[in-house]
Amino acid sequence: MPRTRGDSDGRRVRTKLRAMQANDDRFWMQRALALARRGVGRTRPNPPVGAVIVRSGRAVGRGYHRRAGGPHAEVYALRQAGTRAQGATLYVTLEPCSTRGRTGPCTAAVVAAGIARVVVGARDPNPRHRGRGLDRLRRRGVRVASGVCSDEAGRLLRPFAKWITRGVPFVTLKMGMTLDGRIADASGRSRWITSAVSRRVVRQLRKEADAILVGSSTAVRDDPSLLAGRASSPAWRVVVDAHGRLPPTARLLNDGAVGRTIMATTRKCTPRRLARWRGRGAAVWVLPEARGHVSLGCVLRRLGRMGILHVLCEGGGEVAAALIRGGHVDEFLFFVAPGIMGGGAVPVVGGAGWSLAGAPRLKFAECRRVGPDLLIRATPLRRGEVGQR
Repeated sequence: MPRTRGDSDGRRVRTKLRAMQANDDRFWMQRALALARRGVGRTRPNPPVGAVIVRSGRAVGRGYHRRAGGPHAEVYALRQAGTRAQGATLYVTLEPCSTRGRTGPCTAAVVAAGIARVVVGARDPNPRHRGRGLDRLRRRGVRVASGVCSDEAGRLLRPFAKWITRGVPFVTLKMGMTLDGRIADASGRSRWITSAVSRRVVRQLRKEADAILVGSSTAVRDDPSLLAGRASSPAWRVVVDAHGRLPPTARLLNDGAVGRTIMATTRKCTPRRLARWRGRGAAVWVLPEARGHVSLGCVLRRLGRMGILHVLCEGGGEVAAALIRGGHVDEFLFFVAPGIMGGGAVPVVGGAGWSLAGAPRLKFAECRRVGPDLLIRATPLRRGEVGQR
């Protein structure tokens, strides 16, 4: 039969409606992602999740996962929505769970509340659960759409995804340096290379991490606290110190967070120093060596067994080199100050270095101003990716 003008008009209306719904879906998923970010660094070993329930174009319920063992984001949103959840749309950054853990399955709560449609940012990265929650919802008559704002939802889930599939944390290597790649002058002074604005950004990064890792040189030279300023649930602090260089008088061993401080060392550390660290209240791990240093692979695997999802490494150069050489770094953050030291100043990456042909290659993901400094975010260039030699 020949097409009529009515058919054409109907197709245009349907196309316009689909585009409007897609825009609405992205808008509300952005709201759910903003909620999820509130839980970053507080939910380990669970991922941060946000949820919004929308009915007749208005948000009637909101929630985010606040801590492991507590209600999930969907439950908070359903409680707030009450009877208004009937026939509504649920926007959630991660596929609702379908199994019982410390809390009941969210899929059952969604169905019981009468939710008509569920829009998901990302599917569960756990291979055992991936897609099961969405299948259960479909079988119960709930309409499902997935992959809305998938890139942003995926970035939020990267630490959890690595941990649940490989058993080790996601590693961010943060380096504050001069324009010529120096982290301290020839005498070892490093305060302050980067600006106060950059240091505020770093404190926020600490809030979002589950553990902060430094080498003994940084811990001795800078005597840092590695605290983010929040009073509750601080990140674990990990000092990699093969020879027992950190004195018991260090700030890390004499503050209110010492019970969340880990000294990772080897048999080269003296029993007396081990006892002094333990006497201060720190946990002490005596681990195997790798190239004369603490095996960072062992450190990360043990942190993974603790449920640590995200490790922020703040140096120094030897630890940075070992992490890079071991293929442990998932993300690089370079805070570059507009200064030059040259000469015998301390390089940002130590160790023996690489040949030009064998040097690790990165790809830039972001570059922006942070006060007078530059923040460059990069990721390792994996084998087969464009740009690798």
